[in-house]
Amino acid sequence: MTQTTHTSAPAGKRMLSERVHTHLREAIMRGDHAPGDALKPQELAKEQGVSLAVVREALVRLVGEGLADRLPNRGFAVPAYSDRRWQEIAEARRTIEPVMLRLSVERGDVDWEARVRAAHHRLARTPAYVPEEGEHYSGAWAEAHRLFHRTLLEGCGNLVLLETFDRLWTASELARRWSAHRNPGRDGAAEHCRLEEAALARDADTAAEVLIRHLTRTAAALTDRTHQEPGQEG
Repeated sequence: MTQTTHTSAPAGKRMLSERVHTHLREAIMRGDHAPGDALKPQELAKEQGVSLAVVREALVRLVGEGLADRLPNRGFAVPAYSDRRWQEIAEARRTIEPVMLRLSVERGDVDWEARVRAAHHRLARTPAYVPEEGEHYSGAWAEAHRLFHRTLLEGCGNLVLLETFDRLWTASELARRWSAHRNPGRDGAAEHCRLEEAALARDADTAAEVLIRHLTRTAAALTDRTHQEPGQEG
């Protein structure tokens, strides 16, 4: 009886923490909390009907995922548009992903080509926005978008590089949503078409150049540079 009590309590706390984490993650992704907004543990605990410890555990997980900042002596907050991390992540991706894409163009086989076409077809046919998911793009589109970019790079055959891509992609998801919202006139579909065409044409130089512009424009939308460089494509 005593052992059952000791094991069930931590399990229950984990379930509560998971629920609160999922709720907060979705709320931040939907834009319910604006960039820079404070995430106050006491208020969130009252709102969710859970303990302060459960909320803090969920917030710490969000910090690890890049969806919240832990501020010394000030609690937690949603990252700001101007947070330097977004530009650093973009720089890392611009350094690594074009190399991976070049390797994919060089090493990818016919099966890779078929997967790239299928992933792009799914992305092109998935609605980017649905009313019930708020003003940011939908979860289904986000997953189709991730799969397209990852499939393009999978031809490189290097699992270490692909694991690095996965980490950087997760870390930059919030920045992507903000970027799309701040630059609604951007023709992302055309950019993805150019990426597919250059990769499958085995034109490594063009594919890498298109990818660099694509990544640069996403990061630039979080600053004023997008408006200062109207000729830039990304």
